[in-house]
Amino acid sequence: MNTRIIKIGMDVHSTNYTLCAMEAKWNEPDQLIRNITVEPEIKNILKFIDEIKERVGPESEITCGYEAGGLGYTIQRELKKKGINCIIMAPSTMKRTATDSRKKTDKRDARNIAELLISGGYKSVYVLTEEDEDIRDYLRMRADLVDQRKRTMQEIQAFCLKHGEKYEGKTSWTEKHLEWLRKLELREIARETLDEYISYYEQQEERIREIEKRIEEISEKTVYVEKVHRLKCFLGIKTITALSCIVEIGDYNRFRKARDFSSYLGLVPGQHESGNSEKRMPITKAGNQNLRKILVEASGGICKGRIGYKSKE
Repeated sequence: MNTRIIKIGMDVHSTNYTLCAMEAKWNEPDQLIRNITVEPEIKNILKFIDEIKERVGPESEITCGYEAGGLGYTIQRELKKKGINCIIMAPSTMKRTATDSRKKTDKRDARNIAELLISGGYKSVYVLTEEDEDIRDYLRMRADLVDQRKRTMQEIQAFCLKHGEKYEGKTSWTEKHLEWLRKLELREIARETLDEYISYYEQQEERIREIEKRIEEISEKTVYVEKVHRLKCFLGIKTITALSCIVEIGDYNRFRKARDFSSYLGLVPGQHESGNSEKRMPITKAGNQNLRKILVEASGGICKGRIGYKSKE
């Protein structure tokens, strides 16, 4: 008896899951089996799979898939525990039809995912271990705090400029610069405003230092320490960058060539060909945005004399 191939496309949201089961047919149009919307619980997906098995037979081969998004790896991990193959699809690699942009519904999206599972018109997302995911999120939280600190610094500089004050020292944000800010003679309320800005900046600085100390401790874990020290051999890479690379990528062996890795980062140029003309476009930026930013910043350590470069590590 031939094994029936069933693909279940899942359009998942925090409010509902839309599930579409299709059967892949050889030399025949693919067959829609069922397309329903259920409450956002794993048990409803398992119930749907059991119903499909009852309809097509227990010997069927079932694969589920959903688009990477805010729900992360949770659904994939829960289904894997139940022995169900589930794929997370990278949105930037999913091939869309011309009608997708004109009409969009959850059921249509679920069916499109099921069709892509059958045709292979996508690339799957690498699923990190739970520990790697937790550390990745911790590192991203630190990056968010650094961005917030940068905005605070810009606000302080803009405030001083608005009041006709400009620091003449060689390096900003040193203790000497902060002392200059504290001693500026301003109107009463303006002085209070600047003091609040400075206090907020100092709180951010202290919090970031504590987090970076914790990151140093994490990098010394047995599972990471050797990999971190190897990456730190490269100019421009320190502990935070090295650990970020490890937990964002997971397994380097999934990249066969350097170009595959560049594509994953979105650092390869786009290309436009028409007739005899060929035009190179800017980088695609269609990969891992966080890792791309980290490595571009790290590359500044290699560029001697680069104007404006200042490491935050």
